[in-house]
Amino acid sequence: MKLLHTADWQIGTQFGQFTPEEAAHLAQARLDTVRRIASLATERGMDAVLVAGDVFDQQTVSETVIRRLFGALSGFAGPWYLLPGNHDAALAESVWTRAQRLGCVPDNAHLILEPGVILLDTHRAALLCAPLTQRNTYEDTTAFFDQLETPDGYLRIGLAHGSVTGILQEDVDSTNPIAPTRAQTARLDYLALGDWHGEYQVNERIRYAGTHEQDRFRSNEPGHVLEVELPGPGAAPVVQRTRLSKYRWHLLKPHLTVSSDVTQLRTQLESFGEHDVLRIEVTGDLALADAEAVNVAIEETRARVRALRSTTTGIKVLPTEEDLAALGARSGYLAKVVERLRAIQADGGGAVASEALLLLARLQRETGAV
Repeated sequence: MKLLHTADWQIGTQFGQFTPEEAAHLAQARLDTVRRIASLATERGMDAVLVAGDVFDQQTVSETVIRRLFGALSGFAGPWYLLPGNHDAALAESVWTRAQRLGCVPDNAHLILEPGVILLDTHRAALLCAPLTQRNTYEDTTAFFDQLETPDGYLRIGLAHGSVTGILQEDVDSTNPIAPTRAQTARLDYLALGDWHGEYQVNERIRYAGTHEQDRFRSNEPGHVLEVELPGPGAAPVVQRTRLSKYRWHLLKPHLTVSSDVTQLRTQLESFGEHDVLRIEVTGDLALADAEAVNVAIEETRARVRALRSTTTGIKVLPTEEDLAALGARSGYLAKVVERLRAIQADGGGAVASEALLLLARLQRETGAV
């Protein structure tokens, strides 16, 4: 049997840290990548697509978002198995019951709203499902897999959402523990998991697919789906990951002290384009001209990439004699302003003083005079 394992689509994510325009593009990408998943499943002749929880980011997404999500599944005519996670738990009233009332769930999309087993007789396989029926649980929702009986000679495939105990506890979104031995004790050929937003192999038979479209500045292998081939009961699964995400997120924390550092940063920033999302946190001690060059490089980059957040408050600006000459600040009122700003720096107000000095440089650049 050939399966496509994906998870943590988080459809409806708001991306509040970005501008409305940037957030709209990032939210649309999550739907566009679902369409790419559907196309890939068709191209590779998959028997089913397993979505291991957090299809939606929250229960209160709009009806339009719900309709768009189910419309994005149309590119694959085979079965979709969608599992509620901690963000979209199968509550008595949930995003899933709303979707059912809207009548927008296609016949080949199976909403797994109750724990249990689904027999896929055509493929001689059993899907053991542990949907979350509340946001946080403190008992292993997959424990009952151990006692579930399935027909002889059938593949046993687990589908769940949570944190494998002792592996990722410090970084997961919720509690929802899962035993690291579950594949062994429940005799599973494969356990498809969601909750961790990066692709991760717990062991030969337990995997996180990660989110299909990166959503955080973290290097944990997001943006993939897993193509899983199950040769037969008891045989080791053959897993291949495929990158489908539209955007790549990058966190840069350069510490700059000399002009060559600034040149190196500018070269690095020039490598990013329309499919990149950046967060830049700059620190260091720089001459005024170099600090201004950093700001210019960041603003030029902002115009090229999909989204960019930056902070340069960690830069301490130390004007050189050349900087002061360029500002016309060697004498007169402006010299007194610069002297006062230097005093503020000495008193621990470096960020404020540096910002003021950079503002002077910016005015000089834009108007030709301060």
